[in-house]
Amino acid sequence: MSADAVRRERDPLGEREVPAHALWGIQTLRAQENFPISGLRPHPAFVDAVVRIKRAAAIVHRGTGRLEAPLADAIIGAATAILDGAHRDQFVVDPFQAGAGTSHNMNVNEVLANLANRALGAPLGAYAPVHPNDHVNMAQSTNDVIPTAIRLAALAGLASFHDAAARAVAALDAKARDFDGIVKAGRTHLQDAMPIRLGQEFGAWAGSLARAEARITEASAPLHELGIGGSAVGTGVNVEPAYPAAMVAELARDTGLALTMHPDRVQAMQSMGDVAAMHAMLRVFAVELSRIASDLRLIASGPRTGLDELRLPAVQPGSSIMPGKVNPSILEMVNQVCLQVMGHDHVVSAAAEHGQLELNVMMPVIAHDVLHSLSWLTNALTVLTDRCLVGITANAAQNAYWVERSTALVTALAPAIGYARAASLAKRAVEEDVAIRTLVVREGVLSAADADRILDLARLTRLGVPGRDA
Repeated sequence: MSADAVRRERDPLGEREVPAHALWGIQTLRAQENFPISGLRPHPAFVDAVVRIKRAAAIVHRGTGRLEAPLADAIIGAATAILDGAHRDQFVVDPFQAGAGTSHNMNVNEVLANLANRALGAPLGAYAPVHPNDHVNMAQSTNDVIPTAIRLAALAGLASFHDAAARAVAALDAKARDFDGIVKAGRTHLQDAMPIRLGQEFGAWAGSLARAEARITEASAPLHELGIGGSAVGTGVNVEPAYPAAMVAELARDTGLALTMHPDRVQAMQSMGDVAAMHAMLRVFAVELSRIASDLRLIASGPRTGLDELRLPAVQPGSSIMPGKVNPSILEMVNQVCLQVMGHDHVVSAAAEHGQLELNVMMPVIAHDVLHSLSWLTNALTVLTDRCLVGITANAAQNAYWVERSTALVTALAPAIGYARAASLAKRAVEEDVAIRTLVVREGVLSAADADRILDLARLTRLGVPGRDA
């Protein structure tokens, strides 16, 4: 068949020529012509979720007898081939498309119908004996398929995300243990503050990510409730009474997820609130992760003119003009991914608010942003762990140097000599460029032994009053 060969197809708007080899059809062609926006394709997890719904529907309808077994089997076989990795290039509709996702839904319907018909000996584009709307889309509407698909795809993506997040938390926890004996200068407002153990900093970062991940788990629980069977407006027109429960059971068996029927299919169609709530917690996770990446960049700054308390693994040359320069490349990538997720959350929340009456027509952009947030954060966490966190080393000498020079050490003296005198000593230490320990001994404020006892740096990182407790 020539690459230029075409076939003619008809829809309610008339006839068009479609590439003869294409598994998609006329409605997909119109979508391509109408929406040449981003040059992007649908997220693979979104394709998978819609195809799973179509396969489940064929299985359910075969069981009820509503769809003849040969047609159902052909649709099931076509869907299985796609889920096994075949024909992925046939899903071509730009994510920025007509509201609700009708174009993507029809792209899937046409591909499955053509594959099913080809298996049954019929030509592409004939749509007989299997029709995209009458058979592949039986008892379905874009309006219940797409919100169900968003939930399924998000839940699938969350599994990989949680694995990646757990590995990052574990890597930070491991460094917390490794670095627990290293005392460093604390900093608040980017100014000298009381000493802290490097392990305490890493442990706090691990805890922040773990808590943020737990919020995502809690917020994602409602996504297990599916509104499939709602059909056009949530009322279930053209849907057999047994269909919703059977669909949920089949999708649960297929995905391994603990899925249930949504208690109100009208509400499930109207509202994207559950999805927006989960993504809002992804944003919180991104906020925490970006903060941690920025902290790591700061304390690894240098190596000669920065803090230089940590050494990051060198992953690439850092400059095209400055020889020997090594940048915190992985952390910079993580910051950028997190910023993109924060931007996605603004879009997701605004799109969720733009739902009107019985349907949210902004679902395509919600699906695009939610699924990319999940996959990009997952990938960023994996790279962060493997190419940065596990290879971080501490510069113990530099940590010791900075903490001894910290003016905040006078805080330990305040209970004994008062705040005002301690503040005066801090000012003199800066003016004379001398360590607090040296200054208080030289001025007779403390004996050398008392200075060492009260300014025991490791002891200052634990609860208690310096010099008063064991």
